[in-house]
Amino acid sequence: MRKMAVISTDEALNEKILQITRKFQDFFEPEFLTEAVPALEYLKYELPEVCVVNMNDSKIPSPRLLAEIKKDRWLHYSGLILVTSRNDKKKVEELSKNTNVIATMARAEFVQGFFRVLRILLQNRQVIFQRDLQRYLLKSISGSLVMDNDPFNVGTYANLIPNYLFNLGYVNQEGKEKLHVALFELLMNAVEHGNCCITYPEKTDWLENHGDILDLIREKCKIPEIRKRKVFFSYRITQEKSVFTIRDEGQGFDWKTRMGNPEQGRGLELHGRGILMAGLYAQNLRYNDSGNEVSFEIAHMANETNVVPSIFSEQQETKFEDGEVIFKEGEASNFLYYIVSGVLDIYSGDRLVSKLSPDDLFLGEMSFLLSNKRSATVVSNGVSVLIKVSKNDFVNSIKSQPHYGILLARLLAARLDRLNLQVSKLQNDLEYSHRLNTDLSEITSAAAIN
Repeated sequence: MRKMAVISTDEALNEKILQITRKFQDFFEPEFLTEAVPALEYLKYELPEVCVVNMNDSKIPSPRLLAEIKKDRWLHYSGLILVTSRNDKKKVEELSKNTNVIATMARAEFVQGFFRVLRILLQNRQVIFQRDLQRYLLKSISGSLVMDNDPFNVGTYANLIPNYLFNLGYVNQEGKEKLHVALFELLMNAVEHGNCCITYPEKTDWLENHGDILDLIREKCKIPEIRKRKVFFSYRITQEKSVFTIRDEGQGFDWKTRMGNPEQGRGLELHGRGILMAGLYAQNLRYNDSGNEVSFEIAHMANETNVVPSIFSEQQETKFEDGEVIFKEGEASNFLYYIVSGVLDIYSGDRLVSKLSPDDLFLGEMSFLLSNKRSATVVSNGVSVLIKVSKNDFVNSIKSQPHYGILLARLLAARLDRLNLQVSKLQNDLEYSHRLNTDLSEITSAAAIN
């Protein structure tokens, strides 16, 4: 089961959430929280993968709750599903900027919208539920799905993938926002102009006279031939880059004219900038000849972190040059370090035994916590940036925000689990190699006898 915090006092809404989660064979385990302070504590100490917030609940100060989540980057672990009224939707979207929002949905459309979001999360569970595996064990993560002509799905994917890459440290805040724009625009183009065949003049007229393009999409999808068309979306995420492909079942368009002239984007006040913006924000944007399939790439950052915990945010960063020694084996351990960027080589004597990066978060925490001397020498491999934290500052920080003590304990446990997984994988590889050599030896012996 996957933990799901539900912050709501609305019994009718909570009952719908319970009914819908049960349709997924109890994959999601909702925990209903009816007060802001216990809800925040649950987020801090339990780190649920998904959090549903009733933004219009008069008994819960949801804006203050979002402000607390914004302030503490480690609380961005939870993907947020925000429920609000149609009238307040834009205000809530503005309020929740720079948080890990998966979807914002109107209460009137909750049942259908919530089911669709959970289905998307289940289909792409590696994006939310296998972050540590992606970092440490998997070479890549791939996903491929078929979408109907529903802009709600577009919004969910345009949030989900950039948030995932941001939480992994593969893109920074600016890169996350640019990828969101590129994905949203190209997926919407596939729905609007591809499958629904909405022309530029037709969209202009509709926006001027009706205002909401979603209503035009719904009208188009009443036509059986259009309604049955699908959008095919796939992604492949490696440690170096992400590659996306979007294909619709429309007739395509003259993409060469649109992409070949940057001046095409000038004066397009209502719409028409999507392809141009995607071309600016992504790499290797390319269409097939007919124009109904587009692919693009996003290069990842290397050895960087987006998440400096709030308890360390006022500490001074220290830059170490290539080959510079951070500390030596046998020294007293009065500090630990939070790794902001770079790669660090760990030596026992003259032997390189390990490497650390921002994925490991801390450097020197074991000897620091156990009041032992340093058990290894650490050297900066290239330029690295660390935050030096004294024992006094660390203890005071834990006193002020105890959940960081829990997170540190979980980090150490996760390292042990990861080490066990790596050892188990190595053992399996050795056993497979031994069996292979045995089989080859038997085959060779049999051949020699014959």
